[in-house]
Amino acid sequence: MSESVGLPEAVSMAIGGMVGGGIFAVLGVVAGAAGTLAWAAFVVAGLLALAAGYSMLRLNSLLSDATSPIGYVQHFTGSTTLSGIVGWTFVFGYVGTMAMYAYAFGGYFTELVGVASVAGFSIRPVVSALMVAGFVGLNVLGAHASGRTEDVLVGLKIAILLLFGLGGIWYGTSHGGISLGFGNLGAGPVIAAAVSFVAFEGWELLFFDQDSIENPTETVRKAVYISIVSATALYILVALVTTNLAGLDAIQRHAETALAIAARPFLGQIGFVLISLAALFSTGSAINATLFSSARLSNRLVSNDLLPSRLRDESHDEPVRALLVLGALSAAFTFLGSLDAISSFASLAFISIFGGLSLVAFRQRENLTTAAIPAAATVGAAASVLALLWHLYTAEQGTFWTVLALGVAVIAVELLYFERDELAEDARALEREVPGVGKN
Repeated sequence: MSESVGLPEAVSMAIGGMVGGGIFAVLGVVAGAAGTLAWAAFVVAGLLALAAGYSMLRLNSLLSDATSPIGYVQHFTGSTTLSGIVGWTFVFGYVGTMAMYAYAFGGYFTELVGVASVAGFSIRPVVSALMVAGFVGLNVLGAHASGRTEDVLVGLKIAILLLFGLGGIWYGTSHGGISLGFGNLGAGPVIAAAVSFVAFEGWELLFFDQDSIENPTETVRKAVYISIVSATALYILVALVTTNLAGLDAIQRHAETALAIAARPFLGQIGFVLISLAALFSTGSAINATLFSSARLSNRLVSNDLLPSRLRDESHDEPVRALLVLGALSAAFTFLGSLDAISSFASLAFISIFGGLSLVAFRQRENLTTAAIPAAATVGAAASVLALLWHLYTAEQGTFWTVLALGVAVIAVELLYFERDELAEDARALEREVPGVGKN
C-alpha cells in the first residue's frame, strides 16, 4: 500500500473479513442446531471472540515491534514447533473457510438460476470448484481490491443486511411478532456457538497487516473491538429475522440459502433475488480476500522455514505455488464435503487457535491488567470444542468422523513436518546401530 491504513479502513477490513461470507454460509447450520435461539449462539460466539481479541491485543502490546499471532507464540513460548503448528492451522482454517464460502456460493447460484442438476448430477459442487479456480486465476494475475474500494463494498453488504434485518423485524412484529426462542433453552445455543465461530474469523488479519496500519497498536485495538461488536449485533439481527420468517423446516432443507428464503415473506421474489445476489457477491469477494491473505501468509511461513520451501516460487511476483495449492485444497473440500463438515472443521480450527493464544496470554498474566478474560477465553474455547465434537458424535456421526479424520490428518502432517529433523536423526542413529540398514 502507498499510504497507511487508518481506523475507518481497519474497521472495514475486519468487518469485511467477518461479514464477507460467513453469515450467508453458516447461518442455516447454526439455526439447525439452535432453532430460534440462533441469535443467542452468536452472542456466545461474539463474547468468546471478544475475549480472544483481548488476549491477542494484550500479547501485541507486550512486544515493541509489530508482529503477528504466530510471532506471539514463538516469542512467549520459545517453541518454533508450536508457532509453526499455529501457522499451519491458520492456513488450514482459511482453506476451510474458503471451501465454506464456495459451498454457499454454489448453493445461492443454483437457487437463483433455478437449475440444481444436469443429467441427474448436482451442479453445486462444480460451480463451487469453478469459483475457487476463477479466483485463483485472478490472484495469480495479481488482481485484488484496494483498501478504499473495500470500504465501499463492505458498506454495500452491510446496508443490504441491515435492510433485510430491520425490514424483517418490522414485518415480523406486524404479523404475529418475533419470537426470541427462550422456550427452547438447552445445549443448542452452546453447540451452535461453536459452529458459528467461523463467522467471526477475519478480525485477526489486522494483526498480520500491522506494518501497513497507522499507529498499529492503538488502531488495531479499537478496530478489533468495534468490528466484533458490530458484527455480533448484525448477526443477532439477521438470525432473529431468518429463524422467525423462514421457518426451521425450510432452513434445514436449504441451510446454505436460508437468508434468501427468509427475505421472501416481506420482500417477495425481489427480496429473494436481492439477498441471493448479495450472497454471491459477498461469498465471492470473501473467497478472493481470504485467498489473497492466506497465500501471502503461506509465503511468510515458507520464508521462516515453517512451510515446505517448494511452495516458494521465485520466478513470479505473486505466490503462485501457494495459490495453486490452497485453491486445490479448497476446491477439493467444497466438492467432496458437506456444509456441516466444512463449517465445523473451519470453526474448530479457529477456536483452537484463539483458545491457544488466549492460553499464551494467560501465562503472561503478571503483565496483564486482568487474567480473568484470557482464562475465560481459554476455558470457553476448550468447552466449545468438546461441545461441538459431542454434538457431531451423537447427532451427525458421519460428519463427526469426517471432521475427526481431517483434524487428525492435519495434526499428523504438522507434527511430521516440524519433527522431521528429529526423525531424520533417529533414522541415522538406527543406521549406525543396525548393520545393513539404509544401504539398499
